Amino acid sequence: MAQLAPPCRPVPPAPRVVKAPLRMPSLRLWRELALIAVFYGAYTLVRLLIPHDESAAYAHAGQVLRLEHALGPNIELKLNHALLSAPALARAANIFYATAHFAVTLLVLVWLYRRRPGHYRWLRTSLLLATAVALIGFWVYPLAPPRFLGGEGFVDPVTAFHSFGLYSSPQAGSLTNQFAAMPSMHAGWAMWCAVAVIVSTRRPLIMTIAALYPIVTITVIFATANHYLLDAVAGVTVMAFALFVGLILHLRENRARTAKDHEVTNETTIVDGLGGSI
Repeated sequence: MAQLAPPCRPVPPAPRVVKAPLRMPSLRLWRELALIAVFYGAYTLVRLLIPHDESAAYAHAGQVLRLEHALGPNIELKLNHALLSAPALARAANIFYATAHFAVTLLVLVWLYRRRPGHYRWLRTSLLLATAVALIGFWVYPLAPPRFLGGEGFVDPVTAFHSFGLYSSPQAGSLTNQFAAMPSMHAGWAMWCAVAVIVSTRRPLIMTIAALYPIVTITVIFATANHYLLDAVAGVTVMAFALFVGLILHLRENRARTAKDHEVTNETTIVDGLGGSI
């Protein structure tokens, strides 16, 4: 008998490729952006509105220098003079001082939100808390930066080399309080960036770069005659305190959430058991 060929099965149509619609940022993202924008705006405004008590700021600068001289060598002056001997490096340091403080902190904050949400909340809270505490320091203890103390031998590399910098023009200088130096948030925010990255990754190279960032930042703020050793120590101390408080609040919140989830699980188990016995 002739063998019949099996009937041809219809080929199913190729699945349609449907492009996923562009996802709009979530409500939580907008809330976080609004919180950071409002807080930073308030920080900038309050810092600007703090009375510029020049006489107190210069008196405090004298106090800081006398205390540092009693404690040991003036490393800020040595670094300042060393930087002035390398004009190209001085210009790079001026740019770093003017930009990295904001750009790197914002970059780390965005990275945490997108890639490390488990750490984002307590680290964000710590950053905001430290910055709020710093405002109190700016108000209570106005401090003239070393670059204003030409009589002590300090030289502003922005002025010396006519380069770009945070206060490279009278207009830029008038938009901020240049006596808001104690504590140093350049040092504090740099420490925050290092801690945020180190606790959020296990890549040795990235952790090493993160650890070097506050060292480079503190060296730059000394060499550019923008901060003293004592206000850098104060900035790091304020940030360490804020990180500790933020972590404690985070752990307490996690314990409360775990206890609540455990309670809900127990209630569900009891209800299921009652349902099975009916």
